[in-house]
Amino acid sequence: MELNNMLDFPILSLAIFLPTFGALIIWLFIKNDNAVRWAALLTSVATFIVTLPLIFMFDTSTADMQFEEFHPWIEAFNVNYHLGIDGISMPFIVLTGLLIIICIASAWKCIQTRVKEYMLSFLILETTLIGVFSALDVMLFYFFWEALLIPMYLMIGVWGGKNRIYATVKFFLYTLAGSVLMLVAVLAMYFEAGHTFSMLDLMDYPFNFQWQFWIFLAFFIAFAVKVPMWPVHTWLPDAHTEAPTAGSVILAGILLKMGAYGYLRFSLPMLPDASQYFAPMMIGLSLVAIVYISLVAMMQRDMKRLIAYSSIAHMGFVTLGTFVFTVQALEGAVLGMISHGFIAAALFLCVGVMYDRLHTREIGDYGGVVNQMPIFAAVMLFFSMANIALPGSSAFIGEIMVLLGTFAADPVHLSVSAKWIAIAATISVVLSACYTLWMYKRVIMGDVIKDTVRSMGEMSKREFALFVPLILLTLWVGFYPVPVLDLLHASAAHLVEQATTTKLDAAAALIEHSTALSAAAN
Repeated sequence: MELNNMLDFPILSLAIFLPTFGALIIWLFIKNDNAVRWAALLTSVATFIVTLPLIFMFDTSTADMQFEEFHPWIEAFNVNYHLGIDGISMPFIVLTGLLIIICIASAWKCIQTRVKEYMLSFLILETTLIGVFSALDVMLFYFFWEALLIPMYLMIGVWGGKNRIYATVKFFLYTLAGSVLMLVAVLAMYFEAGHTFSMLDLMDYPFNFQWQFWIFLAFFIAFAVKVPMWPVHTWLPDAHTEAPTAGSVILAGILLKMGAYGYLRFSLPMLPDASQYFAPMMIGLSLVAIVYISLVAMMQRDMKRLIAYSSIAHMGFVTLGTFVFTVQALEGAVLGMISHGFIAAALFLCVGVMYDRLHTREIGDYGGVVNQMPIFAAVMLFFSMANIALPGSSAFIGEIMVLLGTFAADPVHLSVSAKWIAIAATISVVLSACYTLWMYKRVIMGDVIKDTVRSMGEMSKREFALFVPLILLTLWVGFYPVPVLDLLHASAAHLVEQATTTKLDAAAALIEHSTALSAAAN
């Protein structure tokens, strides 16, 4: 008997609701701000520890869902509390647990107003994020998907910058509009598939192409907003610019991954014919994000906006790897999402370290920071190199796998030669180096000219400790990605098989099988 079947223990439920339980205790019984900080940190650490058995007990040899929990919820509509994870969803749960710890610790001193509400927002957000990556019932997924808007809305709207209201409303309206379309698609699938919200059942149901066509478009818009893909990306730079540092960390590290995860969990396995039909469009939009958005990033003067546009460009690699339908590219896409969670989070932390000292994010307000903060300059150099996918970093493994998988793609699914797609995507490597190194040179290198920069002091031990796990993970995956790839392989291979097996053929086979059974019975 496998280890994860030997323990009849609801690990996923505990990971989901432990942050909420901690938030409830803090809300009811803890008044002192410093005690609130420690209680929130201990709750997030406990949650992260709860997620660790998912790694050590996970069976990498199968694509089946593991750690499943099933309980009836709203029986009248066949809505169930159904949880489970595979090799694609599990890493994001562990990554969420780690980044929430970093977010809470990073806000230790910079958040001085409404501390309790700030910490409660992060703990509730952790519940919703782990719920999204664990849900196997579509309505349960939708519940967590929508619920996370509330703490994120408060985080930007209450503790954000001077234009926080504009950024918050824009973020909320964009994501809510996409979510409404997703709900319409979910209900259409529910009625067509015989009143079921089970993701696993919907993956097996032979939707005809007309249904797939319209449902795919609805899902496409909902998930494209979250990724975000061009041209529905404009909310992200504003949200990043106005969000507090920890808000930007979790936004880049986890929330952007939810849109790409939606394509992996819904579009490819449930709507394979439509996914193949729309693959050229998805690849085209991915290339626009990779190339055009990189050019936009080069024009930015605000460090947060530059990194935000960089995130959009890097997520273009993810959607490209998703829709070329090769196992290698898909594994690279998921690995790229994980890697981006380390690197983008660290870059936003770097901006936060400087902002806490000078209260400006303008590139022109800095220069010569290396003279005042040499250790910080080395840390930022490390993550700047990782952001341009330097060999030895985790980003390099993800991007090279996407490019190699794209070169090997079946031209049947693509509108142009696979090699030209890969060549176009490679352009971003050069552009990424341009805007990242340009920012680093202007901010960190050179002589100190401004008196404000002379007042900057080196990182504290607490600030440096925030970067240590991200540095180690970036190097570990960069030099030895085998454990992560082993974790992904079975699920990625199964997903590519689902995406390239037409449901029209499956429906015909089902009819043929039923006819044969009827003939045998007669």
